[in-house]
Amino acid sequence: MITGGSRGIGRELASRFSQEGIHVAIVGRDEKELKNTADVVKKNGTDVLIIKADLKDKNSPANIISEVIKKFGSLDILINNAGFAINKPFEKHTPDEWDDLIAINSRAPFFITQAALPLLKKSSVPAVINISSAVGRLGYPDQAAYTASKHALMGWTKSLAKEVQKDGIRVHVIAPGGVATDMIAKMRPDIKKEDLIQTKEIADIVMMLLSMKGNAMIDEINVRRFTAAPWQ
Repeated sequence: MITGGSRGIGRELASRFSQEGIHVAIVGRDEKELKNTADVVKKNGTDVLIIKADLKDKNSPANIISEVIKKFGSLDILINNAGFAINKPFEKHTPDEWDDLIAINSRAPFFITQAALPLLKKSSVPAVINISSAVGRLGYPDQAAYTASKHALMGWTKSLAKEVQKDGIRVHVIAPGGVATDMIAKMRPDIKKEDLIQTKEIADIVMMLLSMKGNAMIDEINVRRFTAAPWQ
């Protein structure tokens, strides 16, 4: 299951999973774009479930997992990919903006994962991959609230990984810098599109993580643009 499945990284992942013969549930608010993603999946011959949901709704996590159970009856891989960002000076943020950022970037994936755990515990290959951001470990000007929401995501992910290790559930975080998505185009119009990380590259990393089923375990992968300064 992939949140933020209507475009960008989510669509790329849905396509990649379907190429591997994996059935996919995609979650998002834009039904038209979800259908476009579903068309890509269907061309590869696998089944797809569209779940239209607003992650700001506190009932959405339980409803989303309920739909997955009705359609597939099981869940092996959860990708918390949906994200929302605001580029604004610290003193100009509003309480509503704060609430929206926390709700979408941290609260929703927290409770979606919580609702998914009973299914993941029954899987023979369970995995949770949270798509964070470079701001989940750094701090950029004009992104204070966004940064706080991604730090929160990183924090509970670390606790989750320790709690479910005994259940054999692999928990990973990918923290990329600027990826060529609509959100980054709005947040960082100063960066040339050709200099951004491509969604295919993030999908490559996800598939690599999922292919590792032996003794080696990667907790966190930090990804930067090649043109950005190393080790920052």
